[in-house]
Amino acid sequence: MLEKHTRINVSLPVSLDADLSMVAKELNDKKSHIIARALDLYFDELDTYIADKRYQNYKSGKAEAYNLSDIEEIFG
Repeated sequence: MLEKHTRINVSLPVSLDADLSMVAKELNDKKSHIIARALDLYFDELDTYIADKRYQNYKSGKAEAYNLSDIEEIFG
């Protein structure tokens, strides 16, 4: 199944656009496809960063952890 797309406008530094153009030409791919793949990879990295941050907050006592029975009690 094809994923629906949306159009956005972004501004990039000229040097980054030049790099993007070079890669797009080398891969014979659209810039938008390369940017989408790059964002997917970056979001994976951010997920790890966020998980680490949440774990550090838990370890330092700034956040609580809940087990399944707690969640079931809260949400039914």
